[in-house]
Amino acid sequence: MIAKGGSTSGADRLADHLKRIDTNERMEVKEIRGVAAEDMREAFREMEAVATGCPRCQKPFYHASINTRADERLTDEQRARAIDRLEEELGLTGQPRVVVVHEKKDREHCHIVWARVDSEMMRAIPDSHNYRKHELVARELEREFGHERVQGAHVERDGVPRPERTPSHDEHQQAERTGIKPKAAREEITALWKSTDSGKAFREALEDKGWLLANGDRRDFVAVDRLGGVHSLSRRIDGAKVADVRTRLADIDPKTLPSVANARAAQLARLPERDREAQRQRERAVQGRLTTAQRGRPAARGRVSPTAAGVGARAAGRAADTVANAVGKAIEGAASLFEGLFGGAPAKKSKRDAPGRDAPSDDQLPLARGTPVSLQEHDQLVRQAEEDKAKRRQQYLRDFDREAPDEMQHDSDLQRSYDGGRERKRGE
Repeated sequence: MIAKGGSTSGADRLADHLKRIDTNERMEVKEIRGVAAEDMREAFREMEAVATGCPRCQKPFYHASINTRADERLTDEQRARAIDRLEEELGLTGQPRVVVVHEKKDREHCHIVWARVDSEMMRAIPDSHNYRKHELVARELEREFGHERVQGAHVERDGVPRPERTPSHDEHQQAERTGIKPKAAREEITALWKSTDSGKAFREALEDKGWLLANGDRRDFVAVDRLGGVHSLSRRIDGAKVADVRTRLADIDPKTLPSVANARAAQLARLPERDREAQRQRERAVQGRLTTAQRGRPAARGRVSPTAAGVGARAAGRAADTVANAVGKAIEGAASLFEGLFGGAPAKKSKRDAPGRDAPSDDQLPLARGTPVSLQEHDQLVRQAEEDKAKRRQQYLRDFDREAPDEMQHDSDLQRSYDGGRERKRGE
């Protein structure tokens, strides 16, 4: 079992990625928890809207995946157990989440996206040491489910050498565009590296095999393959580190090497017209798959969606111990959310609003904290809070409308203001 993940951002981007069916044979949304929305995209937008109350959090989501071998497919109970265990280890217990299952080439894997912002404390849940936590959970579940053990790089090494680095997502995408797999490129470049003893000899060997040595945009040296793919030398030479590459290529002046863009252009110019057109079609096909999921994507919005507007009330209401506390936090959360979105600043709490004081603020319902209520009264209070929130939202939209009036409207407003002033003076 392999569990991996990290913090990320972009609600619509996540939804586009997880909804892709061009690279997956099956896509199924298994769970949407902790949000009011029933659609995956709107659920992510809700989580993103809540995160606006925590301006220091730039990555409000934690996106993880759990992968197993094709012959080790998880049951629904095992999948739920694996997700809950990973959630516990990452410190995300009880956070809103979305679970999506993909099936590709008869192998099933699942994605989990959690909201990282704690809506009660309005703080981001730390994501440090996450690689180690992934491996701890994976090794534990392998023993529990009887799956074959996968050697990791962080835990339970027991003197075993560190496993090879797996290709990144960008490398997979490049391999899909060019048809040159990272493993094949590593074997070829490693063989050339071992057969030479200087930088100039290595450069000549690369060129004889159809590669070009270039001055990297972010690295000193990169190799450009026959179809324009860019490869980091330290990642394509077995046993060589960045320092080893620099030492070997010390006899080459980077300024004499072409840039990545020029090297790619030169490689594509060498291709026969038929191969060049085939490569263009391959790149267009890959780009088309990347953008297919975005065709139904709505335009960017200047205001938060009505679904996201109710996040504060719903999230706080679930976690509060009493109805009055829940309603108070809900209204305060909604007000802070809109003030943050439309440029206002949340009002500071006075000492009389501190916990333990009985006097409710103007934004709260006239109910003292801790007052017991019946289930019917609870439902009525929640409905009243949602109605008040909806009214407040409309008022914010009116007060903070960003659309500038046209010139005729502006002149009309000035005339009404002037006429109103004359009427008031006449009345006095």
